[in-house]
Formats: sequence, C-alpha cells, structure tokens
Amino acid sequence: MQKLPFVLAITGASGAIYGLRLLQYLLEQEQPVELLVSKAARQVMELENGLTLGDNLKVELLGYLGLSLLAPLIVHNLSNYGSSVASGSYKTMGMAVLPCSLGTLGAIAGGLTENPIHRAAAVCLKERRKLMIVVREMPFGHIQLKNMLAVSEAGGIVSCASPGFYHKPQTIADQVDFVVGRVLDQFDFDNQLFKRWCQVERPLPAFKV
Repeated sequence: MQKLPFVLAITGASGAIYGLRLLQYLLEQEQPVELLVSKAARQVMELENGLTLGDNLKVELLGYLGLSLLAPLIVHNLSNYGSSVASGSYKTMGMAVLPCSLGTLGAIAGGLTENPIHRAAAVCLKERRKLMIVVREMPFGHIQLKNMLAVSEAGGIVSCASPGFYHKPQTIADQVDFVVGRVLDQFDFDNQLFKRWCQVERPLPAFKV
C-alpha cells in the first residue's frame, strides 16, 4: 500500500534545525512529506543555519540535507490556498509544526486560516488526525499558555523543544535528535535517534543506613 504523506510545517520560531532534521530523517526512510515553510522560517534558517533559500525550495533543501532529488518531497507554496493539504478529503497521516512560532500557535488555537499552514493544522484537528506542535520559547505568558491548552483541548499534541539529558548527549546533534525522536514517537515511527530511559545504564544510588 502507498504510504500516506506526512505534513510538516516549519515556522518562524528559533530552532529550524529541528524541522530540518525531522525532514531529513523522514525522507531517508522514504516517507513522503508535504512541506510548508513560512517566510519567517526562511529568515531563521539563514540566520541560524546559514541556509539561504531562493525560488527552488525543494532542490535547495534536498541539496542542503544531502538527499537525492528523487526523495518523496512536495513543497507547497504558501500563496496557494488550494494546496492539497488544505482539504480534509486529502488523506494524510497527520502533521507536525516544528518549530511552532507563537504566532502560529495563536492562529491554530483561534481557528484562524490565514495561510495554508494554519489551514492544514485546522484540517488535522477537524478530521481527528494527529497534530503536534513543538514550541520553542521561554518563558510562556498567560496568553501562550491558554493557546496551548486550547490546542490540546481540540485534540492536538502540545510539546516544547525540551531535550533531555539522561541519554548523556555529547553534541548539539544529540540534543536535536532527542527532540526529533520524541516527535517521531508520537506518529509511531520506530526510531533509534536517542537512547531511551530503559536503555541507559544508571548507577544505583548509595544505600543509606
């Protein structure tokens, strides 16, 4: 059977590296991906990753990630409100917004559909498909906390880009893979991007008499 596509949105919060790594992993597994990249995300990628994107987003991203041009990737133009992922009748396996900016969070929580990213998220919620947003921000204000609760109550999965330390990370890549691995877990992708709790050898605590 043909795999349902995975919808990935990369928005303008700090931490574009998380979305890029998730995209790379999925395509390496030959998982079809439908990608939406906001204008602010492009600016973040240039600042944080040294990645300047022009008009040929697909070719440029695949080149940056070291992937074949034959990878199963569709990149949507954010000016196209008739894109496939904007319709509930177009089946997908769900959507991740990684990272999710506070503006995108507010739009999703409020049911706004000002661009195809918002609309694709709204479609997932109304069709009862998995929607996971990963916010990269600190601290959170009252409004942002209410918005996260609203998304959760609507059926979405809300997370922060909060890497653990029990897997003893040695590099930034280890921390990125921890977050990406946890996102993949929510969509039932079997992955070994990080050492899980039960896999970590931990010294027994000293016995106190």
